[in-house]
Formats: sequence, structure tokens, C-alpha cells
Amino acid sequence: MAIKVIVTDNFEQLSKVAAEIVKEHIIQGLQDKEEYVLGLATGNSPTGLYKELAQMANAKKFDSSRVRSFNLDEYIGLPGENAQQRTIHPQSYCYFMIKEFFGLLNNKFIETTLPYACLIDQKKLIEELSSHPEDWTELGTDSGKSIIIKDNTSSEYLNWIRKIVLDGYAQKIEKSGGIDLQIIGVGGRGHVAFHESGIPFEGSKVMLIKLDKNTLTNAVIDGQFNSENECPRYAISMGAELVYKSKTVLLLANGERKTESVTESLLNLSTPDVPISYGQIYSEKGGNLIYILDKIAGRELLANKKKLEQKGIEIETVNFK
Repeated sequence: MAIKVIVTDNFEQLSKVAAEIVKEHIIQGLQDKEEYVLGLATGNSPTGLYKELAQMANAKKFDSSRVRSFNLDEYIGLPGENAQQRTIHPQSYCYFMIKEFFGLLNNKFIETTLPYACLIDQKKLIEELSSHPEDWTELGTDSGKSIIIKDNTSSEYLNWIRKIVLDGYAQKIEKSGGIDLQIIGVGGRGHVAFHESGIPFEGSKVMLIKLDKNTLTNAVIDGQFNSENECPRYAISMGAELVYKSKTVLLLANGERKTESVTESLLNLSTPDVPISYGQIYSEKGGNLIYILDKIAGRELLANKKKLEQKGIEIETVNFK
């Protein structure tokens, strides 16, 4: 089981440690091939990492012009009359990535790609789902659901979403050679991207997600929207099955809200109730999983260090006072 846990003193240290690991992986990867494929996340957790990584790239510590990136997720239902307006909406993940990372790079990536969610009109999506209930099913035990669109639907719009928006994104990642290193954050209940608690691991490559109330509440808490009424109701997201096909997965978590799910994901058995716990299965299959936490998120793991070591999980602390 190739799992390593690094517990840092605070968010600043977490970001520096993470950036150094990403940089070294990119340098190593580019020794063997022309392009490095980086998987990226949004949210508060990776913002410090992105600033550190951009500074490293601009100082020519690695060649950012040989990096290609794919993001985990994007909202459906942002305000805008067309895809272009939705893409550059201040709360789109595309806008977030430009502001927090892409715009800071002197030498841009080969290409940056996010799920094609902004192509979807949320009103039309809701109408088609309502008019064609035979074309889809829901998966998930919690209120956040994966909408599974069937083959050969009677709705041309739903068929287009399945083939172009969902399958098309997974195919583009596959054609790139797959993701070398995927950065992920942690939702309050252990979800990765919009793979919500209770959605099965199997069949979760790129998903159409109906967002649950807890996700909307957290989006407001995290400052993404002023109120839940402004929040989109759907999203496109990589699922755990695709996330954990990456050669390395780097999980970042800080703060009290992440402590319980981070702890459960490694100390207990893998379960769809805690989607990041799929990392245990991933590591058993040869994947390289690294947790980088602050001392709050990592508190219970440190308290159970012996149990982790018995499971073959390495844990270390950095710069504790």
C-alpha cells in the first residue's frame, strides 16, 4: 500500500511542501516524455500551492510550457446567455483557475481543459430530464446524485450530453496518455470534486451530478456564492474511478471541517460514503497516494500513528514547533 501522509504546521507550509512535490514530479516526468499531464482542483485548499508553483515556473525551476492540464469539475447553471458568458462568470471554475494559477504563469501550459459544463443550458437540461424520465437513472444514497444517461436516448439533448460532454472529456484525458499527477481537495464529507457521498465508485469516470444541499451550503460558506439561490443545481465532474487512475494523487486538506473525513478515509474500510477512501483501493492496485495536511486536519491521524503504520501507511510531520 503506497500511501504517505505528511502533516504540516499550517496552510503556508502545506502549500510549500505540496508545490515542491509537484515540481519534482514534473521534472522527473519530463525526463522520460515530452509532455506532463497535471490534474487540477479548485477550492481554497490548492490556492497556496498554485501561487508557489507559478513562482517556481516563472523562476524556470521547471518548464511549464511542456505541461498539459485537466480540471476535475465545473458548474452547470452559471448566469449567462451563452457558453462564453458562463465560462468567464466570476464563479466559474475556469475564471478561478485563470485568477489563481493560469494567469500567473509567464510561460503558459500547452493546453488547459475543464469539463464542458458551460456548454449546457441548465434550464433545457431540467426540461429534458423532466420530459424524458425513461432516458436516465439516479445513483447515490445521499441527496447528491449521479445522473446516469442511458444509451440511445429519445432525447437528443441528453444523448449529446452523454456522448460529447461526459464521454468526450474522459476520451480527451485518455488520448493525452492519462493524468500523471492529480491534485485533489476534500469535501466536508469526504467527497472528491462533485463525487458526492454515496455515489458508487464503479462507472464514475465523468459524471453529470445533481448537487445536494450540503454542497450548496459549503459553496456559500467558502465564499463562492452569496446565497444558495445563486448556486447552480448541477455540475460535471470527474468521479473517483477516473481520479484514481492517475499515476499519483496528491490530496490536500486543512482545517477542522476536513478532519473527520480525512481520518475515516484511511483508518476505516473503503466505502462510497467517504469517496476519498477509494484511495485505499487505488494504492493497493499500485497507485501512489500522498496526503498533505495541516495539523488540524491531520490531528486524528497523528493520534493513530501506530494503527496507520500497521496498515503500511507512512506518516511524518514537517516543521512542528
